[in-house]
Amino acid sequence: MRAIKIPHVFVLLTIAVFIASLLTYIVPSGEYERTSKTFADGSSATVVVPGTYEQLDKSWSAEGLLLNTPPEKGASPVGLTGFLSAIPRGMEEAADIIFFIFILGGVFGILTHTGVVNGFIQVILNYFGNNGPLLTALLMIVIAICGSTLGMGEEFIPLIPVFLLVAHRLGYDRVLAVAIVNLGAQIGFAAATTNPFNVVIAQKIAELNPYSGMGLRAAFFVCAISLAVVHVLRYGARIRRDPTASVMGAAGFEIEEKQTTDFTFTRAHLITMISCAIIFVFILFATQKFGWWLAEMAGGFMLMAIVAIVVCRLTLEESAQAFVRGMESMVVAALVVGFAKGITVVLSDGQIMDTVIHSAAELLKDTSNYVAAVGMLLFQTLLNVIIPSGSGQAAVTMPLMAPLADVIGLTRQTAVFAFQCGDGFSNTIIPTSGILMSMLGLAKVPYEKWLKFALPLFLQLMTLSALFLIGAVAMGYA
Repeated sequence: MRAIKIPHVFVLLTIAVFIASLLTYIVPSGEYERTSKTFADGSSATVVVPGTYEQLDKSWSAEGLLLNTPPEKGASPVGLTGFLSAIPRGMEEAADIIFFIFILGGVFGILTHTGVVNGFIQVILNYFGNNGPLLTALLMIVIAICGSTLGMGEEFIPLIPVFLLVAHRLGYDRVLAVAIVNLGAQIGFAAATTNPFNVVIAQKIAELNPYSGMGLRAAFFVCAISLAVVHVLRYGARIRRDPTASVMGAAGFEIEEKQTTDFTFTRAHLITMISCAIIFVFILFATQKFGWWLAEMAGGFMLMAIVAIVVCRLTLEESAQAFVRGMESMVVAALVVGFAKGITVVLSDGQIMDTVIHSAAELLKDTSNYVAAVGMLLFQTLLNVIIPSGSGQAAVTMPLMAPLADVIGLTRQTAVFAFQCGDGFSNTIIPTSGILMSMLGLAKVPYEKWLKFALPLFLQLMTLSALFLIGAVAMGYA
């Protein structure tokens, strides 16, 4: 790891888009037919139709190489114009997430300006004293439960500045601050119990009862989050004994002086905090009950800002300035989502994504049950690099993996379990995960430093997943 020097995240993702463009010249193009499928609860998804894969002829022309002109029939590699426009088009496709992150940043800027955040942190630290390990474990477990049950991820991005302050005051580093939030959320998302965005969608597509097979998944969640908590606590203990042991090196953990000043937690702060907590709980309820998504959720966070402005008696001028400062702090975190989306744009343009999926399915069908189960895990993990979306990956793979499981003698529940592990854990290390890269950008943690910290845990989680999958095959998990 010491020899690895990772460039700036925007450079890294631009290189990834370029490599994906080159692959469209090498990997054969092909496509599955797709159809809209309506489930018993009234929800629907666009899924691939098994057995309909067809390889497409690639059309080559000088005009296509330069202007990316799509052929009338078949497919074509991604040309210069397609490569150059991939990131802007990725921005367009990820616009809802990008603006959601900007709104969250602005709201957090207002809450920080009122002193609510700093005052609340002071209360927490006064209550827990110097018991950093207990506070770290509790926070990770709570966040993981939110990820496992509700599929929360993007919602935690604006908490990074809060946890930077907490980590600083407890004697930890920036990496541990990110670890509390990111590892908690991503491991909870992967070790899902009732997560509606990955396991529930996958079970619906596989024609299983939603929330079925809960026992094994609950046991897996306990084991996975325990591994993560132990990994983080051991790292925290090491750097508290010797700050130079941090993966960030000997550089100090600098926080602006105005952020470290102790704030008095006033009655206005308490009212604001309680109001925001109630609004946040309602937002979570509305996503499940009323189908709210990013636009409605952002509106709920805007209400938090309005409440803070009124209760803490901010002027409109200082409110606007605080909102803009908060948005400015989210520039890298927001735009990185669009850069990462550019990879998917290129692979779709070159029509090679379905070829990758088809090839994996053909390879797995001729293996033993145990090898096939672990193979599904590895395939979903690799696929997550180019489709870092739980629901998106479920829509393109589960219509194939479910019948494939029938053919080779695996239960469909095992196929779903392999999907959720492969879909989730790699989000702790892959540079195409918008949530991860947003958090790292916000915390000013270089990607290679994070990789040095998180990679050993990722390997442990993959081993744990493989062991649980082998057990699932042995007991006929259904």
